[in-house]
Amino acid sequence: MKTKHRTSLKSLNSFGVECFSSNLNIINNEKEITDFIISNNDLESIILGGGSNILFKNDINRPILKIEIKGIDIINETNEKVLVSVGAGEVWDDVVNWSLTNNYGGLENLSLIPGNVGSAPIQNIGAYGVELKDVFESCRTISTETGLLKIFKNNECNFSYRSSIFKEKFKNKYIITNVIFRLSKLNHLINYSYEPLKNDLDKKNILNPTIKDISKSVIEIRSSKLPDPKKIGNCGSFFKNPIISDLDFRELTNKDKDIPFYKISVNRIKIPAASLIEKCGFKGLREGNTGTHDKHALIIINHGNASGNEIFNFSQKIKKKVLKKFNILLEEEVNIIDN
Repeated sequence: MKTKHRTSLKSLNSFGVECFSSNLNIINNEKEITDFIISNNDLESIILGGGSNILFKNDINRPILKIEIKGIDIINETNEKVLVSVGAGEVWDDVVNWSLTNNYGGLENLSLIPGNVGSAPIQNIGAYGVELKDVFESCRTISTETGLLKIFKNNECNFSYRSSIFKEKFKNKYIITNVIFRLSKLNHLINYSYEPLKNDLDKKNILNPTIKDISKSVIEIRSSKLPDPKKIGNCGSFFKNPIISDLDFRELTNKDKDIPFYKISVNRIKIPAASLIEKCGFKGLREGNTGTHDKHALIIINHGNASGNEIFNFSQKIKKKVLKKFNILLEEEVNIIDN
């Protein structure tokens, strides 16, 4: 384990916010985590992966554990399926590309999602009709309280929309070190039910898409709508899409009949947060060094020199306006970190 003091975190968060860590620890294996916990069990640490879903409001005085555990290994396979073990420090999109190169299906709809593998189960990342839970077998974790190893299987993770047991009940209680995925080798389940994806394939006259076709379309759609964090600081969707009851939806349409929606169950309806934010006049709005993206109102961006507090305060202004206009309280998808 390598420890750094008074270290800039600007390159370690996709918002590109300049702030400093007083104690940054680079972790390369599980033993280093266990040793750190045993030696520092009275300290509350911050676990840092790819930094793509985090907003540092200011300098960080707590210890940070930067997880850099690597490795992609096939641990079991049949004629049709393969179990792949991946270190938490691997870049997510690199793993997707690896699976495509080997013609393993399951991750293609999740192409170009930023971040590292270890963060994926926490958020139950999802896009274009697929969620992580659909390919997740299990993960290895280390308890932040005892330093002991615990394996979580799929049915133990309480996966839900952009959430899991690691974000709710066990938030900050376990450090994910390794994830096992169950991928297909033959008879790939091609999912292009998501309308924009289906429309893109139709335009290209692709009637029987391969997993590589799906990935290519997803990348093109994402690139056309979402800013590259390497060029414009952002964390993708800042807020979750709210899910409301049928009764609340009827009240909402009384205020605005043109609100788009997706019915996800008999009495649960998902509302695109971007449409609510746009209807409140925030799309493309800039305030100081921050604002929303001109192509997607759900993305808050750093125009270059925004502080974490500046971005946070702007996000709260959005929340208050949406609540006042639509009586819907937006929930952050981004993790807000204070010192």
